[in-house]
Amino acid sequence: MGEPSAFEREKLVIGILYSEETVLNTALSELIKLYGQIDSRSDSYSFSDFSRFYDLEMHGSVRRQFFSFAECVDPSELAEIKLRTNQLEKKFTVDGDRRINLDPGLISHGKYVMATTKSASFRIPLSEGIYAELSLCYSRKSWHDFYWTYHDIKMPETKAYLETVRDIYLDQRKQWIRSK
Repeated sequence: MGEPSAFEREKLVIGILYSEETVLNTALSELIKLYGQIDSRSDSYSFSDFSRFYDLEMHGSVRRQFFSFAECVDPSELAEIKLRTNQLEKKFTVDGDRRINLDPGLISHGKYVMATTKSASFRIPLSEGIYAELSLCYSRKSWHDFYWTYHDIKMPETKAYLETVRDIYLDQRKQWIRSK
């Protein structure tokens, strides 16, 4: 019988959908207060090229950018992180319309998991109405997606960025292992 042990910390990555730079920058300041310094950021790209779902609510063409945070977190906190980012989204709501959408996820050596409030057959319930979705797995030196993986996450540019974040994480992990 295996003995339970503490989870290994994982790299927090938050994908942000926005249409106004000022809202993005203000939200980033709030996220830094919650999760510490950002250690990498992706290039932004047009999310509206993939889906116009958020254009009306966000009052314009929507962009996405990813940010990773220097301090890794316990993966059992993913539901709490999603609840906190939902509260932050509400803070930026104007007349019932969100101005920002925050999608937290975690990277480990072998996976990228995103948090969501939407149930589906391929999502695992965590707590308080939050689910975890395995969006990418890492094997044979590259990210592999699934039929349910969002189209923009499947992009080579997104996978390349997430590989960079994974490399940062692996360097951090080596330091933890050496310090034990």
